[in-house]
Amino acid sequence: MKPAAVSGLDELVADVLAGGAGSDPARRRISAGLVTKQGTHHATRDRGYRNHVISLRLGGAVGSCAVEPDEIPDDAVYDCVGRDVATLLSHPLAAVRVAALDAYLTHEHPHDPADAVTVPAGSSLDKSLARAAAVVDLLPTPPRRVLVVGVVNSLLHRLRERGIRYVPCDLKGGETEWGEPHVTEAEAALDGCDAVLASGMTLGNGTFDSLLRHARGTGKPLVLFAQTGSAVLRRFVGAGVTAVSAEPYPFFWLDGGPTVIYRYRTEGTR
Repeated sequence: MKPAAVSGLDELVADVLAGGAGSDPARRRISAGLVTKQGTHHATRDRGYRNHVISLRLGGAVGSCAVEPDEIPDDAVYDCVGRDVATLLSHPLAAVRVAALDAYLTHEHPHDPADAVTVPAGSSLDKSLARAAAVVDLLPTPPRRVLVVGVVNSLLHRLRERGIRYVPCDLKGGETEWGEPHVTEAEAALDGCDAVLASGMTLGNGTFDSLLRHARGTGKPLVLFAQTGSAVLRRFVGAGVTAVSAEPYPFFWLDGGPTVIYRYRTEGTR
């Protein structure tokens, strides 16, 4: 798929509404709305975490956006059922707009299995570490220091074992499994890092476009791990985004069996 010839998320939405990405989104209706709430505490880890994800189904495709726990009322998701995609792309909640866009782009352009990676069956920690290895492998020439936006301790574990320094960044604050404090403002930490590894949640919280502008302006690698907007972010590969680990619903933490992620990257970074 060609990269998006747009400057950011809003422009991509406008392109979709204008018919630039496939069929008329006003003629595509959401058939199901899902709210997934999950808590995990991996064996041997000191801390647990919670995931809340809203998902919308269009035909055989499911689009998703992770949100902070209890940020979005369940009824807001259920009210999307039966609505057309074009209407939902103007929804007042950013998470609904992202999930609808993700569902539409997945429906119109299914994920490419050319660089699919199977996360083997195993415990929640085994699968988390396996996914993390596949994500970190997408970083071109190992950076000296990487800004990790949206802290996932398994990703930090893989960076640590490869000797890659990192700056953990999370809007909620807190600290890593190793007691390192999270910075809360990604933009303030960008200049001190030579690569960015960011969560797809940046789409839903409004920080993706600033990361994209920085990558385009500096040429720094920008790699994204995306359960949120897995089909959205791949549209920017080669247009500021270096690589994406796209993980559509159902995610690795929902199933103890094998699950699949799809990787996209610019030419020359394999």
